[in-house]
Amino acid sequence: MLLMIDNYDSFTFNLVQYFAELGEDVRVVRNDEIDVTGIAALKPERLVLSPGPCSPAEAGVCIEAIRHFAGKLPMLGVCLGHQAMGAALGGKVVRAQVQMHGKASTIRTDQQGVFHALPEHFSVIRYHSLAVERASLPADLIVTATSEDGEIMGLRHRGLPLEGVQFHPESILSEHGHAMLKNFLEQVR
Repeated sequence: MLLMIDNYDSFTFNLVQYFAELGEDVRVVRNDEIDVTGIAALKPERLVLSPGPCSPAEAGVCIEAIRHFAGKLPMLGVCLGHQAMGAALGGKVVRAQVQMHGKASTIRTDQQGVFHALPEHFSVIRYHSLAVERASLPADLIVTATSEDGEIMGLRHRGLPLEGVQFHPESILSEHGHAMLKNFLEQVR
């Protein structure tokens, strides 16, 4: 079972739908209605941290869950979930260079992890005013994708199955959304 931590975002159920289309059994819990003990009791096989309208510090159980389950469960963070992953693992979340709400950007990827077998460059939709600061990244986190202006669009842990994307792969206007989520599922099976 894939456990989706819902950060009170309308895009959460687009992610749920995409994962269901890929054959996943998905359970959704709100970020303030569960703790790490409750997550462990559900015995998920993987954890996805959804987008949301706040900062990582306001994202309920997310930061604690990332720290607790790092190395125990594969995790994917999307937008706020990506920022929470950066913050939980030692990075700093700051104001983005430019607020991006419903805007397309071309990203450049490392073609590994969730970007495996995808083009090096493709278009995604962004909805965020915060971003993980590159200068603050710990050595264990590597940048896997960037926007044209150098903003971090993807992170991956060097040794653990933890990955985040700043953009919205579940948006109909993001290219390769299903493929990215499928890559996440396949790399952790």
